[in-house]
Amino acid sequence: MIEIKEKKIWIDGSPQIIMCGEIHYYRLDKGDWQDRITKLKQAGCNAVAAYVPWICHEPVEGELDVTGKTRPELDIGGFIDLCKENGLSFFVRPGPFIMAEMKNEGIPFWVYEKHPEIIPVTWDGRDIQTRTIDYLAPSFLQETRQWYEKIMRVIEPRLLQNGGNVIAVQLDNEIGMLSWVSNSPDLTDQLIDHFCVYLEKRYSKEQLKLRYPFSLASTQERNEQIRSPKEAYSAELMNDLGYYMRHRFSEYVATLRSYAEEFGVKDIPFVVNIHGTSGGRGFTYPIGISQLYESYTQDDGYLSGSDIYFGDLNMTTFQDLYLINGFMDAVHREEQPLTSVEFNCGDGNFGSTYSDRYDPSAVDFKIRMCIAQGNRLINYYLFTGGRNYRMDQELKDGNDRIAFTGERHGFAAPVSPEGELNYTYDRMARVTKTVMASSNKLAEMVEEHDGVSFGFIPDYYMTESFHPNSSRMKEMIQNLEAYRSGGGWEIVARAMLLAGYRFGATDIQNKPLDPEGTPVLVLPSAAYMAGNIQEKLAHFVKDGGGLLLYGEVPTMDMEGQDCTILADSLGAEPLGTVKEEQRYYLSVVAKGWAAPRPEVRANRAQTYRLRSGEPILTVYGTDEVCGFETTAGKGKAIVIGSSYSCDIPLFTEALERLGASANLIHDFKDHGIFMTSTINKDGERFYHLLNLDGFDKELHLYQNGEVLFGGKKLLLQSKDGLMLPVNMTLKNGIKILYSTAEIKEIKDEAIDFRLTQKEDVIVFEGAPELLPSEEFDVVTEGSQTIVTSKKHAKIDDHLIVETVSGSNVIDDQRNVAVQKN
Repeated sequence: MIEIKEKKIWIDGSPQIIMCGEIHYYRLDKGDWQDRITKLKQAGCNAVAAYVPWICHEPVEGELDVTGKTRPELDIGGFIDLCKENGLSFFVRPGPFIMAEMKNEGIPFWVYEKHPEIIPVTWDGRDIQTRTIDYLAPSFLQETRQWYEKIMRVIEPRLLQNGGNVIAVQLDNEIGMLSWVSNSPDLTDQLIDHFCVYLEKRYSKEQLKLRYPFSLASTQERNEQIRSPKEAYSAELMNDLGYYMRHRFSEYVATLRSYAEEFGVKDIPFVVNIHGTSGGRGFTYPIGISQLYESYTQDDGYLSGSDIYFGDLNMTTFQDLYLINGFMDAVHREEQPLTSVEFNCGDGNFGSTYSDRYDPSAVDFKIRMCIAQGNRLINYYLFTGGRNYRMDQELKDGNDRIAFTGERHGFAAPVSPEGELNYTYDRMARVTKTVMASSNKLAEMVEEHDGVSFGFIPDYYMTESFHPNSSRMKEMIQNLEAYRSGGGWEIVARAMLLAGYRFGATDIQNKPLDPEGTPVLVLPSAAYMAGNIQEKLAHFVKDGGGLLLYGEVPTMDMEGQDCTILADSLGAEPLGTVKEEQRYYLSVVAKGWAAPRPEVRANRAQTYRLRSGEPILTVYGTDEVCGFETTAGKGKAIVIGSSYSCDIPLFTEALERLGASANLIHDFKDHGIFMTSTINKDGERFYHLLNLDGFDKELHLYQNGEVLFGGKKLLLQSKDGLMLPVNMTLKNGIKILYSTAEIKEIKDEAIDFRLTQKEDVIVFEGAPELLPSEEFDVVTEGSQTIVTSKKHAKIDDHLIVETVSGSNVIDDQRNVAVQKN
């Protein structure tokens, strides 16, 4: 039985960590399946994931092959069964859209040819440039239902509860992504019909006349006016169309789930994956969250899954991933855990041009951060490459293949199309095995936070559809894009993490906001903000909350109407925005508690007239206030209205003045370290550290003012990560008080460690009977048994500590134990 509760995935009564690898069975010779599965198991994974391409299994209407009768590699049931024989769970992704570089995104050609009405038009009646479809077109849904009926016959008997190994089903893939990336919303006649019905339910007749000065009853007029909007109602249309599309996506997901359940696939998690990373960064990822959060929070039984395409995790990108995980969690229901269903791995050589080269730390670091933040399922995408076979139907499209990447596919994967391992495989395997060695602990742990949260407004990212000729829409979107991420991520969030703050995120749009649950809130803010959210923030501060606002104090609502609720509550009147220009080098001067600090160049600054509060930043030459601290009711707010440098002490002091302190810190002066901690109900902890730079660092680690690890200075090797246990009771009953070595494997008679230091220390509680070894010293001090390694981790990082009960399984090959006297 599979359950989703308490932000965990429970299988047969136990919380689980699921580490998958994506294998496209249809891109491999059937004879190669076992080889790729073996390599996946050797990498430490416990599950396989795979798309199921409709275009391959039914290339001609009515001619279905799910048994391999036309091509052996299409025996999907046989592939799932082979995974089960290898002791692996299975995560199935049957579309109908699968993307994966497939032609038509995985939809058969005959579907488009048979039903041309499902192909949308977009702005100004133009043909859509992508291969998207009107998701709720009746004829498309009818064909999809029949596809689900056929493929669910294969999946249903293989569900875990039916004795099989299928543990989750993904519904479609990256819903809404194609329309977003092309700025081409689906505007079919049918969709506009439904949109108008939606508007009539949402607004009164009088409200609709004010919002839309045309007849909704006239099909021709309304279609023209919606596809080619006038400036007078362009902002209203952008919002209403955005909300409607989210409702429509939710209905589509519910419909797909109903089809799956109709054909027996039920009582299993249904996954909705979220798209949005772009150019190796996460700035646009919350667009996907905004588009789809209604889809996966509409009922129980759903999981959201991230698509993480970052490449290296370094000083440029590390806060992006941390925020993405936080934002996903912020919109989740109480029971929903984090998962990642497309977790980019491999070397980055996507175009087979060697134009990119990921560091081996890339997957390692991202896995460690995601696990620390509560991800319970991660799917390596793509684990192994393969080939794109030629279809039997002549397509006359240049290659006649199932995909557009040529014959070979998955050039960048850790396992090549030919089955060879690339340089990323070993590090990926190492971190996977480290996670799985302690998966029973990690599956129950939550990240510890420091009383501060990052604010998330989904509607700030409802910007995927705007008419290209609308200056009003563009102005709003440019302002939102400038402030919703940008400096808020690259300056504030980065400074917080480098200062040691561990924080989650809060959906301040849809969920309650109170100082008891969120003592301090950090919020990137634009000139636009809905009135009800401004009011919520004003009450939050008055009720005793601390607010750090970075960007602009809003002066308008989300449709451009004057709205200064928050500004009024803070006693500040926004006067305008000063921007740098050619030969005008806008500079900001620190005042009050922020002084003395060097003058800082800035590219923009919002200025204020204060009715209360104290300036902390002013514009050089005019002394206009562009940053201030103020009190309102029981609370306090600090506003930084100018772009500012990543001044870690400044933001630390600001947060401390608001009431939030970083309780996990280090003493390495040059930073470049990410760290957090996780804990379970028994008080067992892991400390998670990443050295984001290419040089070694030595540091002491402190929590709540007390030095950890017995005061030992820790070595963080270049581009390495640590997951160090504290107060950890292992399955063999032995308790580790702390260890500078990572747990690599736990056996009944022994513990395998990965050494990380010049001289690692492992401290056990009590006096477990350990077999002596030439590789470590053992000293008993009071109630502690201290094991000190004799090996330098850079020379040999493997250490086995065996107990007396394991004397009959001494590893003679390693010569790590001697007979007890």
